[in-house]
Amino acid sequence: MAFSSATFARLALVLLLLGSTSAQLSTNFYASSCPQVFSAVKTVVQAAIAKEQRMGASLLRLFFHDCFVQGCDGSLLLDDTSSFVGEKTAVPNNNSVRGFDVVDNIKAAVEKVCPGVVSCADVLAITARDSVVILGGPNWDVKLGRRDSTTASLSGANNNIPPPNSSLSNLISKFAAQGLSTRDMVALSGSHTIGQARCTNFRAHIYNDTDIDSSFAKTRQANCPSTSGSGDNNLAPLDLQTPTCFDKNYYKNLINKKGLLHSDQELFNGGSTDSQVTTYSNNPSTFNSDFVAGMIGMGDINPLTGKSGEIRKNCRKVNQG
Repeated sequence: MAFSSATFARLALVLLLLGSTSAQLSTNFYASSCPQVFSAVKTVVQAAIAKEQRMGASLLRLFFHDCFVQGCDGSLLLDDTSSFVGEKTAVPNNNSVRGFDVVDNIKAAVEKVCPGVVSCADVLAITARDSVVILGGPNWDVKLGRRDSTTASLSGANNNIPPPNSSLSNLISKFAAQGLSTRDMVALSGSHTIGQARCTNFRAHIYNDTDIDSSFAKTRQANCPSTSGSGDNNLAPLDLQTPTCFDKNYYKNLINKKGLLHSDQELFNGGSTDSQVTTYSNNPSTFNSDFVAGMIGMGDINPLTGKSGEIRKNCRKVNQG
């Protein structure tokens, strides 16, 4: 039986897809083993956001900071011990990432309905989606089936996560290193439509940069002293208009030179991504669909599947024995 070269090419592509880890993730992975997983997660996420609206952004950020280091494997959640160095003390995470107690509560709720079945990595993926939806953003079906790492990478966290003083070219390259496009990067940056940033992360932008609205800079300077070490942890909203609503205003702010971080304003500063920012500011449906595509793509970064890794009982530590 003879095959054409085109048929061989198609077969090769199918085999490649079957062999890739992302192909092993599935939106119905827990359909029979833990059908209650979504309601268990959502109940806790809703309660946490009702208590503090900022928490939605914090939980979404955990997924980003997890996936950019060793892939989406829950490595970020591991605590340091005398014999184990985790990622929580890395520069992008230390005194910055938060919501670990909420993740503990979510994991406990999931363990209650189906013990030992759902990974912490998948908990983060579902939690990120629920946080976006609860704050008014788009919905999507989350691909699941990730397993948890038994390792973490402090150096990976320090090197892979783009810092707030990033140039546009640095943002593009950091995302490209994870297999994400420039379009994904600009869309995923829209997660800054919610949440807060610390003075230490936007001080240089509001005092030294010229690509910033002067009255906006003065407003932010009022609660962020110019001297390093003074007011470092004072907070300001990443989206000055609607900081607890997932919408397109982040991009409108950029067009008005009111991005809080240097890395935010780099997306609209005479460079290659200006047109994409303009599109999103005018078309929320385009932003929403691109954001969803970016989130699904980010969730596909190097997951542990099959017999790799483990299903952690406690998200903060690897299983014993």
